[in-house]
Amino acid sequence: MSYPAYPNYKDSGVEWLGEVPAHWGISKLKHLARIRNGRDYKIVEVESGGYPVIGSGGEFARANDFLYDGESVLLGRKGTIDKPLYINGPFWTVDTMFYTELSHRVDGRFLYYYATCFQFGQYSTNTALPSMAQEDLANIYMAAPGPSEQALIAAFLDHETARIDALVEEQKRLIALLKEKRQAVISHAVTKGLDPDVPMKDSGVEWLGEVPKHWDVLRIGSVYVEAAEKGLPELPVLRVSIHHGVSDRELNEEESDRKVTRIEDREKYKRVRHGDLVYNMMRAWQGGFGAVLVDGLVSPAYVVARPKLDDVSEFIEQLLRTANAVEEMRSRSYGITDFRLRLYWENFKNLKIALPPREERQEIVNWLKKIIIKSRALESEADKNISFLEERRSALISAAVTGKIDVRGWQAAREADPSEMLMAAEERATYG
Repeated sequence: MSYPAYPNYKDSGVEWLGEVPAHWGISKLKHLARIRNGRDYKIVEVESGGYPVIGSGGEFARANDFLYDGESVLLGRKGTIDKPLYINGPFWTVDTMFYTELSHRVDGRFLYYYATCFQFGQYSTNTALPSMAQEDLANIYMAAPGPSEQALIAAFLDHETARIDALVEEQKRLIALLKEKRQAVISHAVTKGLDPDVPMKDSGVEWLGEVPKHWDVLRIGSVYVEAAEKGLPELPVLRVSIHHGVSDRELNEEESDRKVTRIEDREKYKRVRHGDLVYNMMRAWQGGFGAVLVDGLVSPAYVVARPKLDDVSEFIEQLLRTANAVEEMRSRSYGITDFRLRLYWENFKNLKIALPPREERQEIVNWLKKIIIKSRALESEADKNISFLEERRSALISAAVTGKIDVRGWQAAREADPSEMLMAAEERATYG
């Protein structure tokens, strides 16, 4: 939707503002609001009740006292300095944030939206930990109409950003549905097969349940042996993702914890061959494993399992990514905390799996590849939509609070029905 411009403009004299409506005034923030320091909240913290304690991410604790009661815009002092917050009521804010006492000349919601457009990077005083000085904030120039028009602009932005936010949530819901359905489809295919009429049997393995009658129930150790080949300097170092398995390309320097360029460094790595299954002992239960598609090298932290059967690893990778298999691997891992859990080969090899005949498992793998590609393409489209909507949101706010559009004749349109958006998301999640 397009909006009209104001009939007359003037030069604001402020580079980032450019031209502003002729009837808008130009003033510094300190003439519209007093900027106050937050304080340490530990002396007033309580477990429940009381008043909200506000940090850069919003409320995170409660207090038995408040610093200020009323409408205020909170601005970052250290750390996250570019995420203003709006609050109306009694609150306490931490010493890494400023709060504002507003004058009668400014509408709180208008100032909040305006503050999201401040050029914080121009004023930051510390590159290691971004910081804002109170004086710099106070001297930021603003262009604004009278309070009543400010309130109208704020109401416009409240409405329009809410509509955009609802569309963003729709896309996020779509992504969640796609992931949920993809996981369900994969889980069913690798434990029940593709034939809905196939006779079933009890696998005798709790996490597997019933499996096709003609499938073999085996230990991982019956299918793989542990391999520990020395790395070769000419082989690529492969990336292993908890979401996407083993890559078929060289790990670049940005993705690597350290540069693996010297021959002696590469020789410390483990050689992997096409068809191997590798897993990170500390992250197997999080998805740190995968089938190897090209010859290469992996970190010494990985266990390399070499198959005794052809064309088995891609199927087993998908099987091990099911929720029940992940929990089974986690239960077989040892460590004091989740962060320190390790899945040793001696425990991994005793994990039982159900394995279809070669032709059938290849059919399942090929079918799942098509499903996964389509599902991830839809996810990628949804991610792009979210980025576009967020850019649109920022541009709309900037245009409204700097007077590039005239919203004085605006009227609220019909709001989207959340149930309709949910139904739309569910329909778009259908890919099989």
